[in-house]
Amino acid sequence: MPLPQQLREESDFDQLPHNIPVSATIADIEEKKGFIDYFAFVIEVKTKGGSKYFIYRRYREFFNLHQILESKYSPEDPDKPGPNTCVLPSLPGKVFIGNKKEIAESRIPELNTYMKRLLGMPVLLLDEALRMFFYQTDQDNQHQPRALRRLRPPTRKVKTVKPKMDLFSSPRAEVMFDFRGNDKAELNLKRGEVIFLLQRVNADWLEGTVNNQTGIFPQSFVKIIKPLPESDSGGESEGHCYSCLRCFLLTPSGVDTRDVCVQEDLTIQPTHKDLLSRMRNVFKEDDIALNYRDQEGDLIRILDDEDVQLMIKESRRRQGEVKRPVNQFPWELHVTMTSDLSVYNVEA
Repeated sequence: MPLPQQLREESDFDQLPHNIPVSATIADIEEKKGFIDYFAFVIEVKTKGGSKYFIYRRYREFFNLHQILESKYSPEDPDKPGPNTCVLPSLPGKVFIGNKKEIAESRIPELNTYMKRLLGMPVLLLDEALRMFFYQTDQDNQHQPRALRRLRPPTRKVKTVKPKMDLFSSPRAEVMFDFRGNDKAELNLKRGEVIFLLQRVNADWLEGTVNNQTGIFPQSFVKIIKPLPESDSGGESEGHCYSCLRCFLLTPSGVDTRDVCVQEDLTIQPTHKDLLSRMRNVFKEDDIALNYRDQEGDLIRILDDEDVQLMIKESRRRQGEVKRPVNQFPWELHVTMTSDLSVYNVEA
């Protein structure tokens, strides 16, 4: 028995490959400028395996797909479909006159219904033309996302609290693309910024804090560095204890000592990159190096994550030698200027 027929008769969802698209929703429209200006539909595709991605399609690509499917599957007599035929859903017709943006916007509900019905027909799910239409090409993957307004949650009251966050302990994300909020509920983001995550609003939008502002933003604009706990319902956990990190800035004019509060367990092993970012923020100096003191009291420069691990191992060995508060890390950071080698016994 041919596979499409078998799928249609058994409707056995389990036998489908995991990369088969099972739903598609238009998230936004984007204007494309060239020799001819046009609007493309930004479509979020979800697969049977649970993955999600965006594709960008013009109306004429919908039209071409529909023509191909009609030639393959439409029965000569709609009232008597054959074993490998089906009645296709209606596609909104071509419009030759009018504002292009308004035409594109008006087509969204009908195209959403069209895609939903197409992907609900098992006889079509393994069709090569359909799969290629919903396949994410390299061009789709490299495309910079926009606001995806139609996936945005309804306007809601946003918290105004400023959570105490830390670069190497809190759920956070890096902004990959500039984003300009559409109203007060949405954050303005710049590429390269680190945003602290408070909670998930829906499948596509998150709430977070950046530059002392709290609001919502589309997840497609960021890369998650440390995800939110699955059980996190939003913001800081009540009663969470802060740990204390003692750090020193060594300069020719003296020593600047700081106790930095971090929202993390004492057993954490941060990365060298996160520690360096944190110390730059604490001491407002960019050209710095991180160090720790060995058993003889000499400064040892920290260059990578392996050195961080050695520092922590060394501090745990000597944990009983120094009395510290119960919430203070057993290791301390000594920050120096990168070019200052005079603090070491032997120049490297």
